This record gives sequence, structure tokens and C-alpha cells, in this order.
Amino acid sequence: MIPAAFDYHSPRSLDEALSLLKQHAGDAKILAGGQSLIPAMRFRLAMPAILIDINRLNDLRYVEERGDHLAIGAMTREHALEDSSVVRRSYPLLHDTAVVIADPLVRNQATVGGNIAHADPANDHPATMLAYNATAVAKGPKGERTIPIDDFFTGLFENAMADDEILIEIRIPKPAANSGGAYTKLERKVGDYAISAAAVQLRLDGDKVAEARIGLTNVSAVPMRAKAAEAELVGKSISDAVVEAAGKAAAAECDPSPDLRGGVDYKRDITRVMVKRSIQRAVARAKGGK
Repeated sequence: MIPAAFDYHSPRSLDEALSLLKQHAGDAKILAGGQSLIPAMRFRLAMPAILIDINRLNDLRYVEERGDHLAIGAMTREHALEDSSVVRRSYPLLHDTAVVIADPLVRNQATVGGNIAHADPANDHPATMLAYNATAVAKGPKGERTIPIDDFFTGLFENAMADDEILIEIRIPKPAANSGGAYTKLERKVGDYAISAAAVQLRLDGDKVAEARIGLTNVSAVPMRAKAAEAELVGKSISDAVVEAAGKAAAAECDPSPDLRGGVDYKRDITRVMVKRSIQRAVARAKGGK
């Protein structure tokens, strides 16, 4: 199909983009990588009157460690995470996620900020950012503000940003010593959305789990944490029984919808398995394993 008619703007600065967004309040959409927006426009599921293309905002492309956090510019292409040495070395959960997003062609164009701002529970980054306890940085006419990731996803394809704000950065806390993370995903074929996937980030204190956060992909209407599963881990020594209990808790608290990828019971059981595998890999990494 052919998109509906729209006016196109390609600002050369963030301030210009924000001015256009304010000028066309309610009628404009931000175009980043376009991997979700353009298909939606082709099928007329989205029909913005104004398209503001921010691909010239090169200042929003970076992946760098700044003291206590990793800063990722919103216009950073997905492949940059895949290739980043600091991500490979210190943020294995993020690297796990980066290499399974869609396919290489998509990763060359898609942006990290676009993935997160789209607030699609089937996207991979939301679960990972929930597991990392990340922070989103938005900028609007009143300046910058930070939004805890737990407050960012407000509904299906809805986020906590105002209509006149643009996501400019994502901040991931630097993992403490004895921390490990992992992302495990089951998909029908390369490039497909997950049947289910689980992001786990945890910290060990001796032989016990001191902290744990678990995000789930494509098994709820809004990107979600598996808080009951987290509670099954914290304060306990890792054993097969504890890991199984966490997997079962995640399966019980998620809310998948039946579709061509499987029924509800199947998706719940796959979630149980994905959570278990991510926990086991995260624990191994926290203990110094690869």
C-alpha cells in the first residue's frame, strides 16, 4: 500500500526538531530508524500529517561509559551495540539482546531510541532496559528530564513522554561486582518477533542472590517485569529448585495472547524455560564465566 500524504521535515539540530514538534503539536511523528513507523504508514495504521526525520542529528549517536553508567544516544544504530567493545566487555545482557534484534539489515538502520520509544512489548530492548533498571532522558521545551524505566512504558505503544518531547538518551547503571546478565529468546525464524524472551540481571553476595530484575518480551500488553519471579530469587542460594520456582512464577504472572506463534499455555511454558536459561547464564557470568 501507499502511505497517506504527509509533509516532510529534516532538521539539522535537536532544537530545530523540538521547534517543529511544538509547531505541529499532535500532527507530527518523529522518524528515527523507521523500522516500525514506515511499515505502519504503508498500511495506513499510522497517518501522521507531518514527519520529522531526525536522522541528521549525529550528536545523538554514541555508546560511551560515563562514570557510573553507560550512555547510549537515542539515534545510535542497533549494530553499534553489537560492535561496541565496552558493551561486549561489561554489559553482556545488552550484547545478548543486540545480536538477536531482527536481522543485520534491520540492525543497520534501526535505532536504540526508536526501539524503546515505540513501547512495543514485542521489541527486545524494553525487557532488557527493565532488567537493567535503566533511565530514559527526554528533552522538550522545558529542558531535559529523566524518566525511570519502570515508569516509561505506560501502555501498548505508549510511553511517558509528552507530545512535545524527544527521547535523546538511555542510561544503564554500571553493573556492580559479582553481577551478571543474560537475554534468551525463542523465535520461529531469524528476524521474527519472540514467541517469548527473558532478560535477567542479578548480583550475587556470596552464594546468594542479592538483587535481581527480570524483564519479559512479547508475553504482555505492556513491557513488563516479572516481579514474582524476582522475589523467588532474592535472598536465596541458586539451586535447580529455586531456578524452577522463578521460571514458574514468571509463567504464572505473564499474560500472553494466542496467535500464530502459539497458544497461551505454550507461551507460558516457553517463558518458564527462557527465564530459567537466562538465570543460569546470568549466574554463571556473575561468577566469572563467559
